[in-house]
Amino acid sequence: MTFGSFRLDPVSGHLYKDGTPIPLAPKAFAVLQCLLDNAGRLVSKKELFDQVWPGVFVGDAVLKVTIRDVRKALGDDTRSPTYIETAHRRGYRFIHPVHEETAASDAPAPRSGAVVVDVPAVHYARSGDVNVAYQVLGSGPVDLVFVMGWVSHLEYLWNEPSFARFLGRLASISRLILFDKRGTGLSDPVPTSQLASLEQRMDDVRAVMEAAGSHKAVLLGVSEGGPLCTLFAATYPEKTEALVMIGSYARRLRDADYPWGPTREERDAFCRTLLDEWGGPVGIEERAPSQAENAAFRQWWASYLRMGASPGAAVALTRMNSDTDVRGVLPSIRVPALVLHRKGDRCLRVDEGRYLASRIPGARFVELPGEDHLPFVGDQDGLLREIEQFLATRRALTVRTAVLATVLCVHPATGAADVVREVFDRELTRFRGRRLRNSDDGLMAIFDGPARAVRCGAAVVRSATALGGACGAGVHIGEFDLALSESTVTDVSARLASAAMQGEVLVSRTIVDLVPGSGLEFSPDKRPLALDPLGSELESCAFVLAGGLPELQR
Repeated sequence: MTFGSFRLDPVSGHLYKDGTPIPLAPKAFAVLQCLLDNAGRLVSKKELFDQVWPGVFVGDAVLKVTIRDVRKALGDDTRSPTYIETAHRRGYRFIHPVHEETAASDAPAPRSGAVVVDVPAVHYARSGDVNVAYQVLGSGPVDLVFVMGWVSHLEYLWNEPSFARFLGRLASISRLILFDKRGTGLSDPVPTSQLASLEQRMDDVRAVMEAAGSHKAVLLGVSEGGPLCTLFAATYPEKTEALVMIGSYARRLRDADYPWGPTREERDAFCRTLLDEWGGPVGIEERAPSQAENAAFRQWWASYLRMGASPGAAVALTRMNSDTDVRGVLPSIRVPALVLHRKGDRCLRVDEGRYLASRIPGARFVELPGEDHLPFVGDQDGLLREIEQFLATRRALTVRTAVLATVLCVHPATGAADVVREVFDRELTRFRGRRLRNSDDGLMAIFDGPARAVRCGAAVVRSATALGGACGAGVHIGEFDLALSESTVTDVSARLASAAMQGEVLVSRTIVDLVPGSGLEFSPDKRPLALDPLGSELESCAFVLAGGLPELQR
C-alpha cells in the first residue's frame, strides 16, 4: 500500500520512501500497518493494544512512544499532521489517502521467480585469496551478522517471501549483514577439498565485518551456523556484542555422552541421498515439514539448494559439519547468549538446544512450539519477538581478559634450542602466531585458530629437523588469560610437547574436533600422559599429526 512518497510492504516488513528503506521497529511497523488498514477511521487505543500487543499488558506510555517513532519515520508534525491525527484519550486516525497496490504496480510479486523486495546490493570482501559475497541492509542500533546453515544464495533467497520477511524484520531492528560462505552461493567457488573449515570461516566473518565497517556485532547462527558463531564469540569476544543461535547444536554426530545426533552410518546414507537427489527439494520433510506439500515452496527450495552449491560441495560441507564438535569451546563463551529451539524440530532435536544452552555461561534457552527447522518457516514471529527482546535487554557479562586461544609449545632436544628458536620465530610470522614467554617447558605461542597452530608446529618441526635441530610439538586449545599470559591451556600444550617424540606434533582431542575441513589428518595415540591440574586424564588419549610432515599452507 502507498501513501504520499511512502510504500509499506507487509510481506517483507519494510517501509520505503522513494524506494529507500526506512528503519522502523517491528511494533512501530505493526501500528502503522493497523492504521493504514483502517485509514480514515478512528482506531481506538484498545484496538491497537489488542492487535499489536495481544495478550500482553502495556500502558499508554508504550503506545505513545511507538506512535512517536512512526511519526518520526514519516516526518510527521504533531501540531499540523499530514498522516496521523490524534484523538485525545481515544485513539488515532490515519488521514492521508492510501492506495492499495495492484498487479501492475511495483509491489513485490509472488513466489514465481521475481524477488519479493528490492534485493540489497551484493558486495565482496577479500579473505585471503577468496572473495566472499555479502549484503548489508537496515540501519538499526546494532550490527547483526546472520550466518545461515548449510548453503545459501544471497540473491535467490529473496525470492521466498517468508525468508524475505524474516530478514526484513531483522533489518528493522539492526544493521543486518548477510554473506555466502566460500564455495557457496555468490562467493568464489573453491575445490570441494578446500571448502572452509571453521577457522577459515572465522577469517571470512572477520573480513566481511571489516569490509562492512563493523567493529563489533551480534552473531546469529542458524543450524550449522551455530558452531561457527560459538567459536568466533569465544575467540573474539572484543568483536562480539552477543550470540543468538536458532535450531543449532554442539556436536553433529551421536556419541556415548551425546545421544541425540545421527550415527555415522545415517550421515553417510544422507550424503548418498544428496548425490542421488540434488536438484530436487532434498531434506524438505525434516527442515520445513509445514511446507513439504506446498508445490511453490518445494520448487523454490530445490532451486535455492542448486544455486547455493554443487552436489559435491553439499556433500563435502555435510561431511565437514558431521565431524565438528564445539563442546569444549562452549564454557569459554563470555558474551550474552540466546538459544532458540522449536520443540518438534525434526532435523535437530530440542535436547540439542538445551544441551547447547546449558554449557554456555549465563545463556538463556527458549523452547518454542513447531516442527520446522528453518527459522523463516512456520511461526517466525515467535522467534523474532524473542530476538527483539534479547537485543533490547542484553547485558554484558563481567569484563574478562580471557579468550579462547590455541597454544603451541615446541620442545627442543638437548643442544638444539638455538636452531629451533630461530625457526620458531620465523614460522610465527608466517602463521600469525604471537610469541609467549620462554620456559623450561619450551617455546610457546598463541594463535586465534587451531589449524594455524598445528600447521605452524608442523612447519617448525620439519624445518628445524632439516637444520639439525630436533624437536617435538604439542597443541591444545582453551581459555587463555591475556593479562596473566598463562593458563591451564599452556600447561596442557607443554605436557603434550614433552610427550611428543622428535619430529612429532601431538595435539589434544579438542583440537581434532575443531579442524574438520582443514585437510589435517590425525592418528590416535595411546601413550600415557601426565595428569592436568584438575586431576583428570588428557581425555585419555592424544592425537599425532598423520601423514608425515608435508609442505603445509597457512
